[in-house]
Amino acid sequence: MLEALITSKTRIKLLLKFFLNSNNTGYLRSLEPEFGESTNAIRQELNRFEKAGLLESSIDGQKKIFQANTKHSLFPELNSLLMKYVGLDAIIERVINNLGGLQEVYLVGDLAKGLNSSLIDLWFLGDGLDEAYLKSLTIKAAEFIQREVRYSIITDEELSRYIESTAKNEILLLWKA
Repeated sequence: MLEALITSKTRIKLLLKFFLNSNNTGYLRSLEPEFGESTNAIRQELNRFEKAGLLESSIDGQKKIFQANTKHSLFPELNSLLMKYVGLDAIIERVINNLGGLQEVYLVGDLAKGLNSSLIDLWFLGDGLDEAYLKSLTIKAAEFIQREVRYSIITDEELSRYIESTAKNEILLLWKA
């Protein structure tokens, strides 16, 4: 769907990288191997986004680091569009709203890093979650969005250990009670 509206694959990759998870950062040379695109194509799109005010940049040594400008008026809409593109909105609607005792839901893995993936990794934090029901709901959601959905039910302690040992762009809070 998004490919029909935005024909530049590089632009779509940048949107996913920076606007799905606003904690993601990147610089030109790091994006080249990540995207499998030429530095020139990436540079042009980064410049367009920065000129439009959608990306902010800072200098770290000789690297120009880019990050989404969350204060831009289009940020919420872009984030929402990408959540729909990936299918996370459908998962939230179909799974989260039907589970009792749920406290938080996190996105982890490639999508949390802003990389397009056919796999959606979710962590559910809560007490007394019915795993059989959760499994049936995620299977239905996966069929609906045409992506594989993998989930784990985690504890507060597991979440704390992971957050302490990982970069902030590898986990994204999707929902909180």
